[in-house]
Amino acid sequence: MRYGSHIAVDQVGFHVERGEVVGLLGPNGAGKTSTLSAIEGLITPAHGTITVDGADVARQPIEANARLGVHLQASSFQAELSIEQIVRLYAGLYGVRLSHGQITDRMRDIGLAGELGKPFKKLSGGQQQRLSLFIAVIHQPSLLLLDEPTAGLDPQSRRQLWQRVDQFRADGSGIVLTTHSMEEVQAVCDRIVIIDHGRVLATGTPADLIAAHRDDRRVRDLAHGEVTLDDVFIALTGAQTRD
Repeated sequence: MRYGSHIAVDQVGFHVERGEVVGLLGPNGAGKTSTLSAIEGLITPAHGTITVDGADVARQPIEANARLGVHLQASSFQAELSIEQIVRLYAGLYGVRLSHGQITDRMRDIGLAGELGKPFKKLSGGQQQRLSLFIAVIHQPSLLLLDEPTAGLDPQSRRQLWQRVDQFRADGSGIVLTTHSMEEVQAVCDRIVIIDHGRVLATGTPADLIAAHRDDRRVRDLAHGEVTLDDVFIALTGAQTRD
């Protein structure tokens, strides 16, 4: 991925299996957003290939998008539309037929059955996130992108979100997750990919990466007691604060 002469993503490669959560980790400016934008088809890479469940994002964008779900940190649904109107709109875009009763039942599952007529702008942050996640998977995508999904959520809302993610994984969806919380990564990710300056620095399970780097002097200098994934991440990407 190039922006003028700047190479934002340089030969980043990874795969996601069905039923697997892969954490895409990196400090600010590492290339995560550009990578996700390329997967979504929003930006065309200068080189490389991206496929979603066999569909090439560049050559088969309609097929790829039909297999893809995206849940962003900030939702941007039409503020004046009600929950039911938003659900009907996006269900229609994906060719999913839902009756009023079915919508009510599904909203009950995420605690929004009593809010069907409320405009989106009147929902709390946690309610907006729950609706956004529902819309992202309304068409049962093969791959779900979660970009900082728990930012700003209280502990109860975070717990509910991860319960939903566990259900998607059990149903066979592959998931790519970006987050700055190493605790969340260790709790939910099967594998992680650490990138910085557009390149892959390390990949593996959280436990494997800790084991592989626990004797690294940079890691030992950071650790206070047992080596954590946070220690490994900072040792690999540097302790300097990024904007």
